[in-house]
Amino acid sequence: MTETFVTLGTWNWLIFGFILMALELAAPGVFLFWLGLAALLVGLVSFVIHPSWQAQLLMFAVFAAAAVPLWRRLAWGNAGASASNPFLNKRADALVGRVFTLEKPIIDGSGTVRIDDTIWRVAGPDAPAGSRVKIVRADGASLVVAVA
Repeated sequence: MTETFVTLGTWNWLIFGFILMALELAAPGVFLFWLGLAALLVGLVSFVIHPSWQAQLLMFAVFAAAAVPLWRRLAWGNAGASASNPFLNKRADALVGRVFTLEKPIIDGSGTVRIDDTIWRVAGPDAPAGSRVKIVRADGASLVVAVA
């Protein structure tokens, strides 16, 4: 077993790193990528300073452990993008409070309104087509309205 570690060379680390990154493509989860990156870094450092196998394993452990906070920082940094647009993936919630014209009358509590290029189902008190309605709340794919 010790002989295996002694023969760990630069190319072995590079191959190991690429294998881990390829496994990340097969089973995505963003975890193997960082281990593969750590192995690639050990391989690149080994080209320059030729450390012992113990130092190589230690470098791999340090690089892999350092990759976790780096990954968290990058992941949390991208989470701020949704904070700038609070209605991202909540299109119906962005319509609350706006006033639109009914396309089809509300009969028995159900009608439709055209908003941009989409026809939305609306629920509310009966009203003729052409009436102005205000969106009170979003209820799934339907909007609850009140006559404006």
